[in-house]
Amino acid sequence: MTTTSAQADPREGVAAAGRRVARSRLWRGRPDDPAWVRPALFALLALTFAGYLWNLSASGYANSFYSAAVQAGSRSWKAFFFGSLDAANAITVDKPPAALWPMALSVRLFGLGSWQILLPEVLMGVGTVAVLYAAVRRRFSPAAGLISGAVLALTPVAALMFRFNNPDALLALLMTVTVYCVLRALEDARTKWLVWAGVAIGFAFLTKTLQAFLILPPLAVLYAVCAPTTVRRRLGQLALSTGVLTVCGGWWVAAVELWPKSSRPYIGGSQHNSFLELTFGYNGLGRISGDETGSVGGGAMPRGMELPAGMKQGGGGGGGGGWGATGIGRMFNSEIGSQISWLLPAALLLLIAGLVITWRAGRTDTARAAFLAWGGALLMTAVIFSFMAGIFHQYYTVALAPYIAALVGMGVTVLWEERSRVWAALGLGATVAGTALWSYVLLGRTPDYLPWLRWAVLVGGLLAGAGLACAGRLNRGVALGVAGAGLVAALAGPSAYSVSTLDTGHTGSIVTAGPTGTGMMGGPGGGGRMRFGGGRPGGAAGQGQPTQGGQGMPGGAMGAPTGRGWNQPQGQPGQAQGRNGAARPMPGGGERGGAGGGMGAGMGGLLDGAKVSAQAGALLKKDAARYTWPAAAIGSQNAASYQLATQEPVMAVGGFNGSDPSPTLAQFKKYVADGKIHYFIASGGGMMGGGGGQASGSAISSWVEATFPKVTLGTATFYDLTSSAK
Repeated sequence: MTTTSAQADPREGVAAAGRRVARSRLWRGRPDDPAWVRPALFALLALTFAGYLWNLSASGYANSFYSAAVQAGSRSWKAFFFGSLDAANAITVDKPPAALWPMALSVRLFGLGSWQILLPEVLMGVGTVAVLYAAVRRRFSPAAGLISGAVLALTPVAALMFRFNNPDALLALLMTVTVYCVLRALEDARTKWLVWAGVAIGFAFLTKTLQAFLILPPLAVLYAVCAPTTVRRRLGQLALSTGVLTVCGGWWVAAVELWPKSSRPYIGGSQHNSFLELTFGYNGLGRISGDETGSVGGGAMPRGMELPAGMKQGGGGGGGGGWGATGIGRMFNSEIGSQISWLLPAALLLLIAGLVITWRAGRTDTARAAFLAWGGALLMTAVIFSFMAGIFHQYYTVALAPYIAALVGMGVTVLWEERSRVWAALGLGATVAGTALWSYVLLGRTPDYLPWLRWAVLVGGLLAGAGLACAGRLNRGVALGVAGAGLVAALAGPSAYSVSTLDTGHTGSIVTAGPTGTGMMGGPGGGGRMRFGGGRPGGAAGQGQPTQGGQGMPGGAMGAPTGRGWNQPQGQPGQAQGRNGAARPMPGGGERGGAGGGMGAGMGGLLDGAKVSAQAGALLKKDAARYTWPAAAIGSQNAASYQLATQEPVMAVGGFNGSDPSPTLAQFKKYVADGKIHYFIASGGGMMGGGGGQASGSAISSWVEATFPKVTLGTATFYDLTSSAK
C-alpha cells in the first residue's frame, strides 16, 4: 500500500509534540515547579537587562583602547582576526581577540557608536545570570537559582563590567558556562558535557589567556574523584576534554605563531613579537611575580622618568609593588572591598555549611559536588588575585561574582531547609548578621553617600539574623517574612552601589564601581591610597583634587581629576569633558577632559584618550585615503582617540604605553620614506618606553621633532611627515 498525501506522517506528529513540549518547558519550566517560578526568572532577566541598559551611552567609547580595535575589526577582517588596534594592522591589543569579536560584528552590522559597542556586553551579563540560574536550579530549589541570579546582577563590579568593553564580561560568562557544563557531566558522566566545558575554557583562553585556567585544577580534581563512572573512563574523559580545550584555544595561537611576521601585525604587549611570550610573560607569570617587562611599574623605568608619589618600582616584594598591597585581606581592603566583597564572607561561611550538611553523602552526590565546584573556583581565583604582585585592577574581581552568587543561593536555601536543626538556624542567622556588619563597614568607607543606609542595614540585618537564629521555632509565614527581611538587608548595600554605578558613565583604562569617591586608585599607586574627590567620598564632580601625586607624573602635572577620578562620563563618544564640561589642554596632542581621564592626563594619554577637536579631525581626514596611516601617535589610548574621531587608521607607536619595540626607528623612517604616514601626533612627553621595555618611541619622537615642521591647531601639535625636512 502506498502512502497518499492525505495521510499524516507519524514522524511529523512526534516532532510537533516535541516542539510543544519544548515550548511548554521554556514558558512553564519544570512540571513540578510552582507557577511563579518561570515568571520570576523572566522578571529577573528583564530587570537585569533594563538596569544594565540604563544610561549606557554615558560611557561613550568606554575604554577607547578596545573600542579602537573594535572599530578596526569592523573595517578589516584581518584586523578582526588578529585583534589589531587599527585597520592597517600595525599592532594588536595586548590580549587575544575573542572579546572583541562580538563587539566588532555589532559595529560592522549597525555602525560605530557607544550602544553598538556596549550592548553585546549587556547581553553577556544577562546571559551569565541565566546560566547561573540554570546551574544552581538543576540541583537546588528555584529560590536558590533566583537568589544566585539576583546576587550576581546586584554585585557592583558586575554592574560595572557588564556595561564596559574590557574582556572580563565575556570571561565571566564563559567561566560560568564551564562550571555549568562540569556539573552537568557530574550528574551522569556524559562525555559531551565535559567536551563542552573544554570548548568554553578554550574560548575563555582566547579572551584573557591564562586567567581562564585558574578554575581548571579544582574542577578537574572534582571530576576525577566524584564522577559516577569508572576511574579509567573519568581519566579518559578528562584527557578528551583537555584535547578539545587545546584545539579550541590553540587554533588561533597556532595561526598567529605560524603566520609570517612580515605580513601580520606586531603582537602588542610582547617585546619580541610573540603571542606565546605575551601569554606566559606579560599576561602570565609576570602577573604573579610582578616582573612584567614593558608594563607601567614593571621592570626598570627609563632614566629621568618618575612614578607617581606612593607608587613603588617593579614587582611584588614587600606587598605588591605599584599595584596595591598583596595578602589574604586584599579582597576586603579599601581598594577592592566595595567592588566584590559584600557577600564574600557569607559565601565562605555558606560553603563550609554546605559541605558540613553534605559531608556524609556518597562520592557521587551532586549537591556536594556543586559546593565543591563553585567553592573551588572561588578559592582558587581569590587566592591568586590576593597574592599576585603584578598588574591588578579592581574590576578583575568580576570573575569572582558568579562563584559568590552561586554559593550564597545554594547555601542559604540548604540552611533554610535544615532550619529545624539548631546549628543550621544559628548558621543562617550568623550569615545574615555578619553580612549586615560587613556592609556597615563598607558603607562607612563612603560616609557621605546615603549615610542612613548603613544604619538601616545594620539594624535590619541584626534583627533579621536574630529572628533567623530562631527560625526553627517560628511558623512558616513568619519565618519567610524574617528571611525576606534578611535578604533585603544583605543586598541593600551592594544594590545601592550598583545603582550608583549604573547611573554613572565610566571611561578609560581603570574603572571602579560604586558612588563618587569610592574609586581608590586601582592601578599604579594603588598601594599609595590615592583618592579622588578632594579626599571626601561622595564629593561633587569637578571639585576634587588628588590627595597625592601629580608632581612626579610622567609628562607633567596630573591635571585636575574630578570627584569620580578615572571613571567620569564622557560628553560624547570618544571625548571627555573638563570642569563644567569645558575641555582643557593635555599632553598628547589633544585636549584632556578631567571628567574622563584623571590620571591619564598626566601620563601622556596612557590611561584614557584625548578629546579631538573638529579642526584636528578634519586635518587628519584630508587626503587620508592616500596613506596607510593618516597619523601615528605614541601610545594606544592617544592613537585610539584620533582613530575613533576620524575612523581612519592611526598607528599606535609602542603599543599601549609606548613600551613595545614596534615600530623600530628604522622601520618608522622607512614608512615615512615610502609615504605611508602623513602626520605624527606630538606626545607631550608622556609615557614612552616605560617598564624596562625596548621601545623606540622616544627615539622616533626625537627624530620627528628634529626633522619635520610643526602644525599647531589650538593645543594640539602635529608634525607633517610629508613636508620637506627642516
